[in-house]
Amino acid sequence: MSNSVPVDRLRFALDPKRLVSTAVSLVEVPSPTGSAGDVSDRLQSILEADGFTVERPAAGYEKAPAVVCRFDSGAPGPVVQFNGHLDTVHLPFVPPRVDNGRLYGSGASDMKGGIAAAVEALRMLRETGLLTAGSILLTGHDLHEAPWGDGTQVDGLIDAGHVGDVVLLPEYNADILPVIGRGQAVLQATITRAGEPVHEVLGGIEQPNVINAGAMLISRLAEWDREVSVRTHPVAGRESVFVGHATGGQMFNQSPNRFFIEGTRRWLPGSDVAATRAQYLALCEEVARATGTTVEPVFQFVRDSFQLDPEDRFVAAFQWAIRTAGGTDLPTGVKPFVDDGNTFCSRAGIPAITHGPRATGAHTVNEVVPIAELERVAVVYALTALCYTSPEGPGETDQPPAE
Repeated sequence: MSNSVPVDRLRFALDPKRLVSTAVSLVEVPSPTGSAGDVSDRLQSILEADGFTVERPAAGYEKAPAVVCRFDSGAPGPVVQFNGHLDTVHLPFVPPRVDNGRLYGSGASDMKGGIAAAVEALRMLRETGLLTAGSILLTGHDLHEAPWGDGTQVDGLIDAGHVGDVVLLPEYNADILPVIGRGQAVLQATITRAGEPVHEVLGGIEQPNVINAGAMLISRLAEWDREVSVRTHPVAGRESVFVGHATGGQMFNQSPNRFFIEGTRRWLPGSDVAATRAQYLALCEEVARATGTTVEPVFQFVRDSFQLDPEDRFVAAFQWAIRTAGGTDLPTGVKPFVDDGNTFCSRAGIPAITHGPRATGAHTVNEVVPIAELERVAVVYALTALCYTSPEGPGETDQPPAE
């Protein structure tokens, strides 16, 4: 795409007050994971008030149907998807507040502010008439945040065909272009024995010891971690098994009947998730047999691993947008978390770029995002869509100079 793109015209179409109003309207509706129905309704109302047509497919979750909005140029071309989750982590609700150029409140950073920026990009493209090929698909959904959500609603959207050729996701990642990321599962194990808790000297010492069983399982998990640690990537790091929570017992001389362990398993692209799950279940079964306890394992799949080809045309379009919006090419790196981009990559087989505002406080009660960052993201999303849908793509004159 040539440098003749009327960027000033696009920037003029950006309405900061409208963008902030959209973000506040989304943040002010509480939406803990599993209960994003009301904020999904709010997003639908916002889009319909702007004249867009909205679909509400259940995508496997009737309690909070997803939001799907399409804007078509009227000419053939690629579909660029803007996708965001409307649910928030289960923390005390913080109402929205705008102060000194910043938006505060639950979901401001993760990721209602980013969704508002994507909505503004959609408006900008329609109002300027600059999108002359292809279309935009905007989607919003619930069930993102683990452990309360299992990611299945975005699975349902993909399986039902509500998916683009490429996708942008406005998570709070602004300074690197993620090209690889590990997959993740939450590991849980509940270890029990028959009977009630009992005093150590009144038969407790004769019972199967759930704490010893827990210690054995933790030791086995540490061995597993050492085994998988040899699988490494120069950017993404190593595979891992981690225990972060273990609890059981009420006092020093009581034999408890329950012990609980919780941790994570993270893997690199190329690892077999089914085999990983089977290995964990077998390990738990081994401990149960050895200790005379019952071990109930849970392998909660969160997201698969992720990889993006740095030479993909979508990456070139995105970097062109970053430069055209006034920035410099982002360095490639590892995605520090798992997100729905992993799912679009592994399940839909499309390139996914996670890029959003420089926001802070995600997964806390202190979320804050600069409004200028929301404006920047709106411009970058609109420019990326224009470049990717253009038959020209980023032109030679748009490439950074050789060093």
